[in-house]
Amino acid sequence: MAASSMQRMNFAGVDIPRLGMGCMALSIEGRPERDTAITTIHSALDAGVRYLDTAWSYYLPEYRPARSAQTPSRLQSPATSGGNDYRSDYGERLVHDALSTWRGARDEVLVASKIGWSRTVDARGRYGWKADARPETIISQAKESAHRLGVDSFGLLYSHCNDPQVPYDEQMEAFRHLVDEGVARAIGISRVDNANIDVALRVLGKVLIAVQNQFSPSYPDPLHTMEHCEKHDLAFVCWSPLGGFLDPVDAQAYEAFKAIAAERGVSYQRVVLAWELSKYDRLITIPSARNPHEIRDSFAATQLTLSDEELRRLP
Repeated sequence: MAASSMQRMNFAGVDIPRLGMGCMALSIEGRPERDTAITTIHSALDAGVRYLDTAWSYYLPEYRPARSAQTPSRLQSPATSGGNDYRSDYGERLVHDALSTWRGARDEVLVASKIGWSRTVDARGRYGWKADARPETIISQAKESAHRLGVDSFGLLYSHCNDPQVPYDEQMEAFRHLVDEGVARAIGISRVDNANIDVALRVLGKVLIAVQNQFSPSYPDPLHTMEHCEKHDLAFVCWSPLGGFLDPVDAQAYEAFKAIAAERGVSYQRVVLAWELSKYDRLITIPSARNPHEIRDSFAATQLTLSDEELRRLP
């Protein structure tokens, strides 16, 4: 299924549909078995997805409970979390292996990764995240990611977060160094506010091409970073575009979308994604999926045009 011309854009030098795929759900707690994950990525690419978004930190750290500790019921067991592969390269290696076994044109696919974050698990089996954007970490993780994904140079590499322990301009200088070294050709930044965007623009200039922030009906960009991106002609890539699966979601925010979906005879997720694509012509939405059906349904949003009347009924 081809995306309409209105739903495509040139991004990091590649002509892609404005709906890609976030690969986090295939790599962390609750992930499917590896074969299912590979099939899901293949299904995404066969449907028309040409942007895959992964990260250095997309893996499941091994939980080793103390003898006296009880395993919390929310902890994912190996049987429900893609087996007992706890290596930190799991997510990037998964994308590499899926692409290397896909029969399509690899040079049509933009693969981006994010660095500066890692995973944690505490003594009670609670998973978390830890920022580490020291310049030496940024540089080493970027080179590790390139090796894992089998690329000489990233078309697009993201800063995964703003590490509060490191001045943001120092973090951006490390990314500038990676561009100068040829490790990356373009840079994106994630989990940022408008002040961070301004710092990144000052340090990186035109090699900064994208901001990846959370956006959905239940998280409508309270810091107005999408507007700031439009002002500076930056792409806005929205993560957790359907509300996410790790945090509680305000179900009420999706009622109007469900009403239109019922009238259209489509999933409400498809309506949400089509609404997001209507917000800004340089917006890219990257829904996650854990099986082929989910990503095929999501990609169909590139063929769904909401009417003016329908858009007036939505936020």
